[in-house]
Amino acid sequence: MKNIYTFGRKPAQRNYTIPDLRALKGSGRRLTMCNPAGEAEIRACVDAGIDTLTVWDDQLAIAREIAPAHFMGTAMNWGQHKTNDEILRAAVECMEAGADMYFTNRSYEVIEMLANEHIPVQAHMGLVPSVSIWGGGLRAYGRTADEALELLTTFRRLEDAGCFAVEIECVAEDTLNLLNEMTSIVTFSLGCGNSGDVIFLFMTDICGETPDPPRHAHAFGDLARLHEQMYNERVAALKEFHTESQALRFPYPEQAVHMHPGEEDKLREALDSGRPTNKAQQRALQAK
Repeated sequence: MKNIYTFGRKPAQRNYTIPDLRALKGSGRRLTMCNPAGEAEIRACVDAGIDTLTVWDDQLAIAREIAPAHFMGTAMNWGQHKTNDEILRAAVECMEAGADMYFTNRSYEVIEMLANEHIPVQAHMGLVPSVSIWGGGLRAYGRTADEALELLTTFRRLEDAGCFAVEIECVAEDTLNLLNEMTSIVTFSLGCGNSGDVIFLFMTDICGETPDPPRHAHAFGDLARLHEQMYNERVAALKEFHTESQALRFPYPEQAVHMHPGEEDKLREALDSGRPTNKAQQRALQAK
């Protein structure tokens, strides 16, 4: 663990710092990253030993509570913030809330703006789904020498802009293996085969919750089966509740509460005699 101060000027510890991640290149070591959503998934990542996390901005507080020492990134959707000022404001707020890295797939200008404020910026390379119309659709990148050289040019431009890391998606394994040692940028590999400094995979893909998953995804679990089983159990329980209630059998005797012994007879006697049963009725009678 390394002692640090957060961007919000709070003392903290981190399992990895920027130099630690950069030192992965050529070390023979590799880390893991996942994108948990919600308390249960974040806690599962911590208990499973996942090295680094990426969460949405609205998950930062709970993520920091559960994983106070994890290196943790946060991200913006392409159109979440429109102007550079909005992006900078959001990034600063995320960093002050406990993020260690800010992801954007916006322009080199935006990356440079954030880097100039000492924010560790993560960009997006290879298949960038939100702009895949420019690349001819959803496909792999770097399968030709010319395209691999274009990726190297992108690495260089990102370095010049001050980019610290990239999520690099669906790039040929041998291409990234060659280029990874030619850049200082930390590569978070998604669908790039057995290459990259950190292997990133979506929680739903890892746990087997994605219907029709992409080729690069591998299900290490089968939560889809459990979700279906839970759904069927839920529907069956609701049906039985509905049936038993309509048949006047539910609530069952063990769910009911009864009067103390003898109290029902007292109540019936009071009701039969017309004796007032509450103070308001007593006052009304006294007023007459």
